[in-house]
Amino acid sequence: MKCKKVTALLLVAAMTASMLVGCGGGGGETTETTGTTGETTASGDSGDSAEAPVASGDITEFSMFITMPGKEKNDDNEIMQMIAEKTGVKVKETWLTGQTAEEATGTLIAGGEYPDYLDTDDMSQLVDAGALIPLDEYIDQYPEFRDTWFTPEEWEKFRQPDGHIYWINPFGNTYGESKTTTHNDEAFWIQVRVLEWAGYPDIQTMDEYFDLLESYIAANPTMEDGTENIAYTILCEDWRYFCLENAGQFLAGYPNDGSVIVNKETMTIEDYNTSEDTIKYFRKLNEEYQKGFVDPESFTQTYDEYIAKLSTGRVLGMVDQWWDFAYTVNDVFKQQGLDQKGCNYVPLGLTTERGMENRWHTYDDTVNQASGIAISVDCKDPDKAFKFLVDVCMDQELHDLRFWGVEGVDYLVDDDGLYYRTDEMRMNWTNTSYQASHKCDYSYFPQWGGTHWDGKNAMKSEEQPSEFMSDMAEPLRKCFEAYGVTTYPGMIGSIVEQNAAWFPMYSYSNNFTTATPGGTAWALMGECKHEWLPKVVMAPDFEQGWEEYMTAYNACKPEDFLAEMQAILDTFK
Repeated sequence: MKCKKVTALLLVAAMTASMLVGCGGGGGETTETTGTTGETTASGDSGDSAEAPVASGDITEFSMFITMPGKEKNDDNEIMQMIAEKTGVKVKETWLTGQTAEEATGTLIAGGEYPDYLDTDDMSQLVDAGALIPLDEYIDQYPEFRDTWFTPEEWEKFRQPDGHIYWINPFGNTYGESKTTTHNDEAFWIQVRVLEWAGYPDIQTMDEYFDLLESYIAANPTMEDGTENIAYTILCEDWRYFCLENAGQFLAGYPNDGSVIVNKETMTIEDYNTSEDTIKYFRKLNEEYQKGFVDPESFTQTYDEYIAKLSTGRVLGMVDQWWDFAYTVNDVFKQQGLDQKGCNYVPLGLTTERGMENRWHTYDDTVNQASGIAISVDCKDPDKAFKFLVDVCMDQELHDLRFWGVEGVDYLVDDDGLYYRTDEMRMNWTNTSYQASHKCDYSYFPQWGGTHWDGKNAMKSEEQPSEFMSDMAEPLRKCFEAYGVTTYPGMIGSIVEQNAAWFPMYSYSNNFTTATPGGTAWALMGECKHEWLPKVVMAPDFEQGWEEYMTAYNACKPEDFLAEMQAILDTFK
């Protein structure tokens, strides 16, 4: 949580409180709600932002395309309809299927017709194609949203060369006190059944991690039903090859700047692709592959095949980001009882040597300016579309519907005002049919983590401390108790520190284009790594494989890319 954001939130809270006193407001929930004129008013009841239900004929259905895999909602989804009746807006989300994100964005541009909302990893291309409307004036119409969602400095990071802001990143914002229970970032993950079998050992290094996987496989080659265990798998499809390529920066103790390492002592950019820690990492993967402990399908499997494989419970470990697998896989585990067999994954903060600091977990909010939600030039009603974008995060009742569900159906409230679920409610929440017909989180619209505006609950059910523990399978609970932690970040044990002003550097490099030498080098480096790193892992002779890879890598002129990244870093000196 950033200090300036805290200040802004306190100011808004103070203003709202004073307005409530003047209006004779009671002790109910306090929310800021926005009228049709764009002026924001305060309400003592989070349900007052819409004076009356919206007539079905007044509901606008917007379309949205997201270049990520996702789950389609039924057209008659119950919470979607409740949100529509309150706001006059319904959004039909479509997700990436059968194409890469780049291909899908290119297809949209070539066709020249766009959905109302867009969230892609190729925003710069859409701006260049004239596909997006500037959001500056809309942002200023909603000062409470503007002043709490980002600081002025953060908003400026989204401003494009033409002076406009075209998209808003919907993630990574904490309201009030952080209540983080999950590690949403990258890690070496391992199943709790492996740790339990080994007596919950202290695993700090990459070598210790793979030694444990080898030992477990030797003693437990199959699951109880005879399914063959897989020690370690790797996802390499399309942009997700980060699961293979960037662990070296973390193993060296650096945070996820993604595309480079920043040496804070010298304020210089370093290339993690050629670092000693990265070489050790790939040498280890090569060794494990030659021994047969790396899944031979790693370099050919699709994302869907990877998720299906994890969902069987047979994969002991992998590197990935929590958001890339857990929301789907954990639901399957719970539905099939695999969570009770110890198949849930926990993160380990590994380094190349024992005793090193690790920075796998980021405690501050992370502003990724490279992507977000945008409104297209073909949007049927940009004013209403932007107002909805604000309403679903600034109206607490709407936020509750998205991330808690319907009171009395999906959660209950105890005498102290704390939200909780029954076992049946928790099981429903993970059921795919129930999700399609009832749950509607509008997952790529702005959303808060942290503390509910009532000051008691968490913004999201998975961050409610009591709910987090109640929903935990016994093997996972035993693992946490064995290591003396209560959250996933506790398992990581990363250094607690504030993000640097430039963090993360990938939010700059992700917007590079081939219009500059550095951008061209960046594109070529990505293609080179995607082609060569699997070859390095599978090479019969690692040293020869690495040397051939470095020849191809250096031909991409990475020095041009590093120079442009250094120029960006220099602006923070």
